Order: sequence, then C-alpha cells, then structure tokens
Amino acid sequence: MIHLLDLFGVAVFAITGALAAGKKKMDLFGVVVLALATALGGGTLRDVILGAYPVFWIADPTYIFLCTATAVSTFVTARFLKPPDKALKFADAFGLAIFTVIGTKKAIFLGVPDSIAVIMGVMTGVAGGIIRDVLSGEIPLVLKAEIYATASLCGAVTFAVLIRHFPFVPLPAPAAITVILALRMAAIHWKLSLPVFPPGKK
Repeated sequence: MIHLLDLFGVAVFAITGALAAGKKKMDLFGVVVLALATALGGGTLRDVILGAYPVFWIADPTYIFLCTATAVSTFVTARFLKPPDKALKFADAFGLAIFTVIGTKKAIFLGVPDSIAVIMGVMTGVAGGIIRDVLSGEIPLVLKAEIYATASLCGAVTFAVLIRHFPFVPLPAPAAITVILALRMAAIHWKLSLPVFPPGKK
C-alpha cells in the first residue's frame, strides 16, 4: 500500500510541476523537467542526507517513467481542457500529504530518532514544491503566509507518534495523510495562516 501511495504521490507532484510549467508557457521539455524536479526533488534530498543509496529513483526507474508519462499526459490534456483555477493547489496538497508520510516512514525504518524522521518527512513533502516554484519564478508556497509546511509538520508528527507509541492503531499512514489534507484544504478554503511577525513601531 505504501509503495502504491508513493507512486501516486509522484504522479500527483508531477502534475503540479507540469501545471506550473504550463502557467509559465514552457515547452514540452520544460514541462517534463519541472515535473521531474517537483516529483523527485524532495525524496532525492532526503535519501542523500540519510545516506540511503542508491537514491530511490535510481534503484527503481519506474519513478522516472511515471513522471515523464504523467507530465506528457498533463501537457496533452491541458491543450484541450483548461485545468480549474485551484487545480495546482489541490493537487499539491495531495502530494504534500503523501510525500510527508512516505518520508517520515522511510526515516523511521532507517532507525533515525523521531525528531529527525519528522524533519525528513517535512523535507520530503515541501522540497519538491520549493524547487518547482523557484524554477518557475514563483515565491515558494512554504514561504507564503498560508499554512503549508505547518500542515506537513503536523502530519509527520502524527505518523511518528502513532507508529512509535500506538502500534495497535490501524492504518497510521491514512490517518496522518488525513491530518495534512484537512489542514491544507482548510487553509486554502478559508485562507488560514499563522501569525506574522509584527512590524516595528515607527
């Protein structure tokens, strides 16, 4: 199930990369490159930091083929059907949720402390989106006021706590994914954000 979720997350993040490239009027090559960077960037950084070699997409080239096929499909489909205005944000929310849980799980199974596993989960969830936004000339979502990385952090903590302290709870991954999706969707719908640093008095 986790492997299937991982593949689904890769496909979803590849779609967000392709849609972001489309907004910037990139050609097919640019669409594929941005999709690959978005879908594989976070996991690659995680594996390099954890010393998990070979990196996941080198060990299993299925990820490369899936990203490329998804990017091309999105490119072709978008020429006939205009994606909804919030398609990128909603697709990104699913990718964020799945990748956060996958990253946290992999780190825990590699034997790192829970705090490091949570950081790796958040990194896996947000790094690909940061790369996508930087390459497409946008301010990364993680740096905007709207709740984003916080949702990832809450999901990573939820998964780590359930795995370590409540092993009798069934399906910890879907539970953590639900937490992230609920927070992220609420933030999108109601424009929720954390308090910002108060400006200094003049």
